[in-house]
Amino acid sequence: MPRRGVARWTVWTLPVPVLAVLLVVELLAVGTLAASIPFAVDQLPDNWALFTAVLVGAGVLSTEASLGVERMRHQSDETPHIDLSSVWTFAAAALLPGAAASVVVLGIYGHLYARVWRGGVPPHRAIYSTATVVLAVQAASAVTGLVERDELFTSLPGLAAVLLAVLAYAAVNMVLVVAAIVLSGPNRDLTTFLQVLTRTDEAVLEFATLSMGALAAGAMGVLGPAYAVLVLPPLIVLHRTVLVRQLEEAASVDGKTGLLNAAAWHVRAVRALRRAERTGGRAGLLVLDLDHFKAVNDRYGHLVGDQVLAAVAEAVRDEVRDDDLVGRFGGEEFVVLLAGSDAEDGRVAAAAVAERIRSRIADIRVEVPGARGTVAVDNLTVSIGGASYPTDGADLGQLLEVADTAMYAAKRAGRNTVRMGLHAVPSGAVRPVPRHRP
Repeated sequence: MPRRGVARWTVWTLPVPVLAVLLVVELLAVGTLAASIPFAVDQLPDNWALFTAVLVGAGVLSTEASLGVERMRHQSDETPHIDLSSVWTFAAAALLPGAAASVVVLGIYGHLYARVWRGGVPPHRAIYSTATVVLAVQAASAVTGLVERDELFTSLPGLAAVLLAVLAYAAVNMVLVVAAIVLSGPNRDLTTFLQVLTRTDEAVLEFATLSMGALAAGAMGVLGPAYAVLVLPPLIVLHRTVLVRQLEEAASVDGKTGLLNAAAWHVRAVRALRRAERTGGRAGLLVLDLDHFKAVNDRYGHLVGDQVLAAVAEAVRDEVRDDDLVGRFGGEEFVVLLAGSDAEDGRVAAAAVAERIRSRIADIRVEVPGARGTVAVDNLTVSIGGASYPTDGADLGQLLEVADTAMYAAKRAGRNTVRMGLHAVPSGAVRPVPRHRP
């Protein structure tokens, strides 16, 4: 008999840790909301209904004014999605008790689901997102409640409370969202969690949005609810600015690995080599090809293969410096431009980095939930070829040709090895050097 309704939701196919986090957070949101109602009744300001209506209306109006932009953002963004509606939900947390602020959240997010998310965002994700924001406004409202509402926007202690409320809101919302994302991925460790949590663009956008919410609350609280209209124009502009950034990133980033795609890598690599030419610097280029990757796809399926590619990309990125260029050339092939090498023999320095990458990939273990339990994909190997600028070539095309030829030499030598330049350097001839980040 076919499943119907909630039983058909994809949430039930999620790994047990992810499902547990979702259920716990949602139950906690319901519990805190229920517990806060008796306290909210005694703390409601006289104009709470007007504030609630204005904030929900402003949230609905800003969404409608940027409807096409928001839909495109959800279609183009695979990273944690920062919802600009936090302008209004944080303002609610600053102006209202937790329970009343949660009503604003439910109104705004109900409209978001109906107009933006429905059909593109699974219901369980929409519910979880709403639950995290309910918890965030409860936390922020508790902090602002430490100061008298009349003093919140007119005194130094009030300013301190607002700043602490911004931190509380961001901490609760971002930690819960990132936790669910990391648990859903192949690498469920603290390092991955911290890397996703501290992504600069998302963090800056979150705090910018919450700061606008604090200003909106101050204007409404001191001057009157009608001043919320002044927040709408800059918020609409911010919607469009964020979309432009996401589209630029989507055009240059490989969706499966998060690395630069071939076209974007090529453009940036050419620029890096031109800088090296002007300054008389050196550079190294590595071409990596996973060995027998087709067997992984054939045995486990392409979805598991994609997770393996993501894990390999993360390993390569971790083993080079922040200003080195890492890209995916398609299939199971990756490319790295090691810019600004100060070593006299750039080929040996590049070979040392290649050895470090080769060793790191050999240690990768990707655990994938399966019908009969967790499946582990390991014993991965990679063949790496490299070239050095200007020793092996004067431009990017020549370097790629030399590195690609060296990579096939590594394949012929038995795979899981490194070959460098026209005169191949065996993988055992160099010792891995410690990773250095400027």
